[in-house]
Amino acid sequence: MAEELSRSVQSGLKLSKRIYYGKDRSVSAPVAAVMERSLSVSETLLPTGPMAYAVITEPSIVDNPDIPSYQPYVHGRCDPPAMIPLHMHGITMEVDVYLDTAFVTVCGTWRVHCVTAGKSCDCRIALPMGEQGSILGVEIDSTRRSYHTQLVTVGDAKDTGKVDGSKDGYLLKRQIYTLLVCEVNGGSYLSIKVRWSKKLLYQDGQFCLSIPFIFPGHVVPVGNKLSKREKIMLNVNSGTATEVLCKTTSHPLKELRRQAGILGLLYEAEVLTWSNNDFTFSYSVRSSDIFGGLLLHSPSLHDFDKREMFCFYLFPGSNNNKEVFRREVVFVVDISASMVGGPLENAKDALFAALYKLNPSDYFNIIAFNDNTLVFSSSMELATEDAIQNATQWISINFIAEGGTNMSLPLNQAMEMVTGMGDSIPFIFLITDGAVEDERDICNAMKGRLAIGGPSCPRICTFGIGSYCNHYFLQMVAQIGRGCYDAAYDVDSINMGIQRLYHHASSVILANVTVDALELLDSLELYPFQIPDLLSGIPLVVSGRYKGKFPDSVKARGTLADLSNFVVDIKVRKAKNMPIDKVLARRQIDMLTAQAWWLGSEQLEEKVMKMSLQTGVPSEYSRLILVQTDKGKHASVVSVVQEKMVELNGKKIILLRNLGVGFGNLIATAENLPPRTEEAKLHEPSEAMMIKAASNCCTRLLDCCCCMCFIQACSCLNDRCAVALTQLCAALACFECLNCCCELCFSCD
Repeated sequence: MAEELSRSVQSGLKLSKRIYYGKDRSVSAPVAAVMERSLSVSETLLPTGPMAYAVITEPSIVDNPDIPSYQPYVHGRCDPPAMIPLHMHGITMEVDVYLDTAFVTVCGTWRVHCVTAGKSCDCRIALPMGEQGSILGVEIDSTRRSYHTQLVTVGDAKDTGKVDGSKDGYLLKRQIYTLLVCEVNGGSYLSIKVRWSKKLLYQDGQFCLSIPFIFPGHVVPVGNKLSKREKIMLNVNSGTATEVLCKTTSHPLKELRRQAGILGLLYEAEVLTWSNNDFTFSYSVRSSDIFGGLLLHSPSLHDFDKREMFCFYLFPGSNNNKEVFRREVVFVVDISASMVGGPLENAKDALFAALYKLNPSDYFNIIAFNDNTLVFSSSMELATEDAIQNATQWISINFIAEGGTNMSLPLNQAMEMVTGMGDSIPFIFLITDGAVEDERDICNAMKGRLAIGGPSCPRICTFGIGSYCNHYFLQMVAQIGRGCYDAAYDVDSINMGIQRLYHHASSVILANVTVDALELLDSLELYPFQIPDLLSGIPLVVSGRYKGKFPDSVKARGTLADLSNFVVDIKVRKAKNMPIDKVLARRQIDMLTAQAWWLGSEQLEEKVMKMSLQTGVPSEYSRLILVQTDKGKHASVVSVVQEKMVELNGKKIILLRNLGVGFGNLIATAENLPPRTEEAKLHEPSEAMMIKAASNCCTRLLDCCCCMCFIQACSCLNDRCAVALTQLCAALACFECLNCCCELCFSCD
C-alpha cells in the first residue's frame, strides 16, 4: 500500500505540470525537492510530515482555480487515481510531554489549488506519526462538510445498521495514518486537526523526541505575498522535582517558562519555505545516579474505576558507566518456511551483531526451530572469539527456511539450558513470525517454571515479525518473564528492531526491584503485574490502582550488578497538571488486552473497552468512527445511549478500519505465508467502482418497485406488448441455456 501511495503521488506530480500559475516569474510553480541519499521513488514520495493530497480520477479537472489555462481536454481516467500534494498555507504543532509520553496536536490549512473552480475531488490526509505512535483523533473542516472521529465499542459498531463499511482509516507500515475526505471544492481550503501520542526514547541519560516535520518544496504556496507561518509549542512536565535541562533541538525554540520539572518553549516564524527538518528535542533531568518518584492521582467524576491511581518510576541517570549484569543468553529463532528471504536474512544479520556484542565473560547458545529444533551446542558456551566464529558459521549453514512452527519445544529446551548463576542474569530471546495453537499452554508453562526459579529465573524477551504472529501472546510471555517486547511490521525494520531489543533488554543495571509500601496497601492492581528490572536504556515505569494510603516517602530496593543491595528513597507527590490516566492508558490497555486474551476473560475485555472510551485511546475492543456533517443542515448529534449507537438528523457515520494488531493468524502460519502487514488497497479499482455503482442503481430501482406495483404495471400493458415481452424473455432464457450447455460439455469450442 505504501508503494501504491508513492506511485499515485508520482503520477500526481506529473499531472500537476498542467497547472498554469501566470507569466510573472515571481509566481512560478514551486520546484520539487531534489531526491537525496539515493532513495527509491517509493521512499522519497512517502509523506515525511502532515500532508493532504487531491485524489484525481479525471485529469481534465486539473487546473488553476484562479487563473484558468483553457488547456486542451484530456480524455481518459487516472487508474489508479493520481494524488497531487496540496499547497499548505499554515502549520501549528503543540507537543505536551509527560514522563516518557508525548501528546502531539497538529493543526494545518491546505488549499485545493489544482482543481478548477466549480469542480470537486476527494482529498486524502496522510499523517506520519513515527514509531510507537497511536492516533487519538481527527477533525476536518471543508466548505461542504465537517468531520470528526469518535471512539465506539466494537459491539456498537456491529449493531449499527446505518454505518458505512470500514474501508478507510489505513495505517501504512504501522506509522502513517491516512484518511479520505470526500468532495472538496476546487480552490477551497481544508482545515485539519490531528492528535496522536508516542513514546519518547531514552538514550545516554536523555529523553529524546522525534516527530516527522519535513515538507517537500511542492507544497509551498505559489506567490511571494502569501503568508506562510509555522509554529511549534513544546510543554515538558518531567514529573520530577528537579530542573529540566534542554540538550538538543532542531528548531530555534524560545524559553517561555521554567519551573522545577517543567519547561515551556515556543518557535514561531514567517518562512519562505516550510520546515525541512524533523522536529527533534532532547532533555535530561539533573541526576547522574538512579533516581525516581511516585505520583498519585485521584479518579475523575466520570471514571468507571473509583480507586486511586499511582505511577512509580525509576530513571537510570546520566552516568553511562554503570556496571551491567553478566549475561547468559539463549537465542530462540524461528526458521519455518514463512521466514524465507528477507525476514530470515535480517534476523541472521541481527543475530550476528548481537553475538559480537557479547562480553568475553558472557555465555550463549542458539536454538533454531520449525517443526523440530536445531541446537548450536548441548551446553552454554563461553563467548570467546572462536565460539562466536563457530556460531556464525553454524547459523549460515543451518538457518534454512523450511517446515512449520512449534514454539513449545524450543522454549522448554532454552529454560533447561540456562542456569542462573549468582552473578549473572539468564535471558531468552524469542524471534518468530507465526502463531501456534498452544500459546495459552506455553504461557501457563512459563509462569509455572518461572515461579519455581525465584529471583534468578530467566528474563524472556520476545520479538514479533509481521501481522500473522500473535503479538499479545508475545507481550504476555514477556510480562511473565519480566522481559521486553518489540515488533517489526515490515522487512526493512527487522534487523534494527532485534538489535534495539537486545541492546536494551540485556543491559540490566538493577535487578529484582521492590517497593516496600506496595505490600501495605489494602488492595493493589499492578501494571505490569510483576515489577521488571531497571535497564540502562529504558526507564522503569509501573502504575496501578489501589485502596489505602501511601506514606510521604517509600523505599525502592534492588540488586546491583556487583550483587550489592541498592536502596533509594522515593518521595510521594500529587501529580499536578498531568493527566496520569491518559499518560498511562496506552501501556495499560496493551497489558490488559494481553491478560484478557490469556485468561479468556470477558470481564477484562469489558474493562479494556471502558478504559479505551474513557481515555480516547483505541484498542482491540473499540473502533474509530468518522462522523460527517453536511453544512447548511440542522446541527445533528450522535450519541451512545445504553451502549447502542444511534443516528440523528441524517448525520452520516463512517466506520473506520480497526487499528489493532489482532491476535495472530493460525491459518497463515499453517500455510507458511511470509510475514507482512495486512494492508488493503489504497484506491478501489475502477471495475469494482463500476460494479458497485451499477448494483446501487439496480438496488434503488428494485426498491422503488414492490410486487404490487409490478403487477399493476403489467396489467396496464396491451396484449401485443405483453406477448413481445414474453417472447423476449424466452429468447434470453434460451440463449442462457445454450451457453450453459456449451460450458458443461465443451462441444462448442
